[in-house]
Amino acid sequence: MSEFPSFPPDFAFGVATSAYQIEGAVSEDGRGPSIWDTFCRRPGAVLDGGDGTTACDHYHRHREDVALLADLGVDTYRFSVAWPRVQPTGSGAANPQGLDFYSRLVDDLLATGITPAVTLYHWDLPQALEDAGGWRVRDTAARFADYTALVADALADRVPRWITLNEPWCSAFLGHAGGEHAPGVRLGTPALAAAHHLLVGHGLSMGALRAAGVREAGIALNLTHVSAATGRPEDRAAAVRAETQRNLMWTEPLLRARYPATETDTWEELIEREDFRRAGDLDLVSAPMDFLGINYYTPSVVRAAPYQEPHPDRRHAMDNRFTDAPVPGARRTAMDWPVVPGTLHSLLTSLHRRYGPALPPVHITENGSAEHDVPAPDGTVRDTDRIDYLRDHLGAVADAIADGVDVRGHYVWSLLDNFEWSYGYERRFGIVHVDYRTQRRTPKASYHWYRRLIAEARTVAGRDAKARAGAAR
Repeated sequence: MSEFPSFPPDFAFGVATSAYQIEGAVSEDGRGPSIWDTFCRRPGAVLDGGDGTTACDHYHRHREDVALLADLGVDTYRFSVAWPRVQPTGSGAANPQGLDFYSRLVDDLLATGITPAVTLYHWDLPQALEDAGGWRVRDTAARFADYTALVADALADRVPRWITLNEPWCSAFLGHAGGEHAPGVRLGTPALAAAHHLLVGHGLSMGALRAAGVREAGIALNLTHVSAATGRPEDRAAAVRAETQRNLMWTEPLLRARYPATETDTWEELIEREDFRRAGDLDLVSAPMDFLGINYYTPSVVRAAPYQEPHPDRRHAMDNRFTDAPVPGARRTAMDWPVVPGTLHSLLTSLHRRYGPALPPVHITENGSAEHDVPAPDGTVRDTDRIDYLRDHLGAVADAIADGVDVRGHYVWSLLDNFEWSYGYERRFGIVHVDYRTQRRTPKASYHWYRRLIAEARTVAGRDAKARAGAAR
């Protein structure tokens, strides 16, 4: 019996990265500053005081990284374009040096038989747009559509799969309520305005991609499986509020052209103050997608809690009367996230039940774990916990496919250890170890395991195709 889960013959295996986390070269070839460049300079904002100035130096070493991808044998590679590298101030003409970098990357991927998948926004908003209001104002959504058109004009002839936004929940709520991410806002309703304008930006970006003739376009949401800590009514109600904030705030507008009915109980006075939604917005937001990207890491078990801030004028949009509860018996990653692989299966099948034909094909656009990786004396990294994590979560995906969910691909997060946002360089998600001092790349045991999985999947697919051809004769 194989150690690997079984997948359909056309299932796509990939890995993912993002621009600010790996590229470095933040001041080279005309790139402008982003909100993360600014945020990293705020004292205490990043765990170790780090930033993306050098990161993994991918901007200069991308051919070395493409060689790692080719050796790994992936079908597809998901990367993001840095908006301030293409449009240094977030508007106006494209910076040709910025576009040239991504054009070279795409050509190098295609030369090795790897399908590129482009993410247009992975959180690096040009600082000039933030100075003008950022995602709190509607104009940023229009600027995003203009930027989309510039990138699509340069790359759409060679890139088949496009993702408008990565994890808008993080951009809206961690950036404009919790304050852990750029731009670091912590008060009132900005998160709800940002959430809506991100969705409007997605809709406008989809229109620009369609105009450019893009074949596959969608969005990547970091959805989570939410459950109540107990069967008590107050905990079940808390789970509904958590589900609203984390999942329904995004899936209902995108797939049903409506905001969830539960938003009033979730945000109470905050949602009653909203004045940023306009007639026709939901028709724009719900434009048909070719796929839904799901980033999945860990479940959320919650229980009821009082407001952290009793006064609504000082309350932010993540203060929704719930708190995380322990998950007994679950191993925890270096991020202190519980590992419960079966919840990915439950999330996928629940989406299938809830949305039926409205749910487009799914790609798992991120999935992986940060572990306590320590190189052995011989330089190898034996990350067995990460292998177990990936095996079990891929197994959950295979089970969901067997239960009728149309899942077409899986991207491991991440190819490289990298700048992990507010956690700096302490947390390592990569299947390739990076020595940040020397920039030496060392494939970990999980890299070799994933390569064997991909090779076996292709062998099985080839054998099955031969058997079908023989039966047809």
